Amino acid sequence: MLTQPQSMVRRTITGVLFVGLSFVWSTRVLAQEQPPNLLVDSIKRAALDPTTYAPAAIAYYATYKDWKTSQPFFQRGANEMNPRYTVSGLSNDTPVDYATGNQRVFRDALINLQISAVANVTSNVVESLLIKRYPEHRKLVRGLAWAERISVASVLAYKLSNPHFQQAAMNEQLARQWGPTQ
Repeated sequence: MLTQPQSMVRRTITGVLFVGLSFVWSTRVLAQEQPPNLLVDSIKRAALDPTTYAPAAIAYYATYKDWKTSQPFFQRGANEMNPRYTVSGLSNDTPVDYATGNQRVFRDALINLQISAVANVTSNVVESLLIKRYPEHRKLVRGLAWAERISVASVLAYKLSNPHFQQAAMNEQLARQWGPTQ
């Protein structure tokens, strides 16, 4: 089950991909012969692009920090509010054990990485097709493509990590007020 920000991000990425691919297919570029390695080159460029990894890494760190700072409360009998990390899958219930929670945090990071990779591969394909269609605007297309990838990565990282950073900060503050666990 995806968290609400992940679900929203997945819908947004799907929409962006649909619009981008619709735009590309509606141009005459696809009617022309394409090099057979367009997709392979796009995958290689996305694999070397830090904007592919940054959102997943930042979201992983934030989610892990949230999970880790919640542990003192669970030791005192508090319930977990995020249904993704409860035994029953319902909010305000018994949390899963620490190892299971860590596995879910890691699995979520892999899902985020997949979303980011698909977005970047698609961006690289569109960029290549536009450069082929408009070779006289190569610098402009490359610059806009970089701006798009950086923007998507920034929004994705923020949407996925901000709630967890906020929760971790609240957890740390409350833990200081409660004092050490027994």
